[in-house]
Amino acid sequence: MNTNKGMREHAPQHFNTLARSLHWLMAAMILAMLFIGAAMMTSLHHRIWLIDLHRPLGIAILLLAVIRLVNRVFSRTPPLPADLTVWQVFAAKASHWVLYALMLTMPLLGWAQLSAAGVPIVMFEGFNLPPIVPASPAVYAWCHDAHSLLAWVLFAVVLVHLSAALVHAWIYRDAVFASMAKGGKPPQKP
Repeated sequence: MNTNKGMREHAPQHFNTLARSLHWLMAAMILAMLFIGAAMMTSLHHRIWLIDLHRPLGIAILLLAVIRLVNRVFSRTPPLPADLTVWQVFAAKASHWVLYALMLTMPLLGWAQLSAAGVPIVMFEGFNLPPIVPASPAVYAWCHDAHSLLAWVLFAVVLVHLSAALVHAWIYRDAVFASMAKGGKPPQKP
């Protein structure tokens, strides 16, 4: 018996419930953060309110990303379809790890940016985060630029990820989208 085929037959068909729940919750949170971040840069009237929303949402994403990464490392994932090309498999795996890196890096850069600015990092009334870098205009500028640049990278990676998911759901009609969308049996090809 082919070892890959045997492994494929015993592999889970869907991501576990925690992975699926975190995926969809964080997808909504990340999309919200991208739009909140863009609005913060363009709105003077709502800027303070948006910043007050942006900080705790970013830290929540950081904490959930850590949980999600631990779950990913310690749980089995469904295999990609056997008929994908080498470059598609590489792109799928690379894009997932890039998303994890961005989900961890973006909040840390935002936290470092505020720390370097020397301002209190208020999560909510009565709870502030400690600074993670010393106050420094140079560090602030670097963190601000990196956070802004990586927001564009995150936006691009999310668009590619969403496009690939829809291609699998609507064109290939394989089990890739269903493995994250729901539990149970994958859809059958017509």
